[in-house]
Amino acid sequence: MSTYAELFEHGASSASEAAFVPRGDFIPDVSVVVPTYRRPAMLERCVLALAAQTYDPSRYEIIVCDDGPDEATKACVQRLAQSRARRGPLIRYVPVSATQGPAGARNAGWRASLARRIAFTDDDTIPDPHWLENGVRALDAGADAVSGRIVVPLGPRPTDYERDAAGLASAEFATANAFVTRAALERTGGFDARFTSAWREDSDLQFALMRAGLVIARAEDATVLHPVRPARWGVSISQQKKSQFDALLFKKYPALFRTRIRRGPPLLYYAMLAALVVAAGSVMAGAPRIAVLALAAWAAMTLWFSMQRLKTTARTPSHVAEMLWTSAIIPYLSIYWRIRGAFRFGVFFL
Repeated sequence: MSTYAELFEHGASSASEAAFVPRGDFIPDVSVVVPTYRRPAMLERCVLALAAQTYDPSRYEIIVCDDGPDEATKACVQRLAQSRARRGPLIRYVPVSATQGPAGARNAGWRASLARRIAFTDDDTIPDPHWLENGVRALDAGADAVSGRIVVPLGPRPTDYERDAAGLASAEFATANAFVTRAALERTGGFDARFTSAWREDSDLQFALMRAGLVIARAEDATVLHPVRPARWGVSISQQKKSQFDALLFKKYPALFRTRIRRGPPLLYYAMLAALVVAAGSVMAGAPRIAVLALAAWAAMTLWFSMQRLKTTARTPSHVAEMLWTSAIIPYLSIYWRIRGAFRFGVFFL
């Protein structure tokens, strides 16, 4: 059995060396859809893993949906396609320009396929060699969709960003590892392209499947490895922009959102905002003592927030400084983007 380490070290190897020349009427058993955006080196690692599946390489295809699109990614996919031309699987390149974001890119991928089964993963994953075989088996057992297992390797003291990314491992349904029948995608309309960031678009599909009464199964043996990508210092600040899409998900599925997604920012965020408002108002009203007390309360809450984020994460000087700095900013950005999302999508959402 091949391992992830062997895949890294030796590259992909096919289960069959027989020549593979797809016919014009070729209809694969399953199409693997991979959205990507301007990171060809990472994409190549993923495609090599997909090409090394134990599934018959003459019976599946890999569709790379380039959300750039850019020439480096196109050249990467063409080179990989040529290298597998004789052995399979078929590797196709689909440029995506009509939409922005992974949701629209995935739609372009599954709609370009003729297969009745669609597998989804992301360009930063490394699927296990048995991933496709096990996922298809679970789908064929009577499910309309299947959620596989995502493994996120972490050290004993990850950064706050790494710990947050590891939440994928406990997700109910994530398109980094999912299998859906074409019939189910056609019935629900697939992904909502209004989710232009990699945030909540997978929950949106999950909720659409649930509302339609379709069966979502779990396949623990369909595994992908999801290493955490390096991130710049202070990345959590820019990530707050994604919270605007919570408003869209809430608008479409309020009951499911309340029961399966956290309802909103912690009350601490509002308390920190209130403390700053009171401090500013007190200064303007000539009440310095109240202003000092309000600022002291704000500082205490900010410090407590920072300490909570540092409980199980790295304690390096750089990371501690990052937690202190971002903890002083995140609450207000989170509230701002949620309110902005509420206005953008026309829903009362705080």
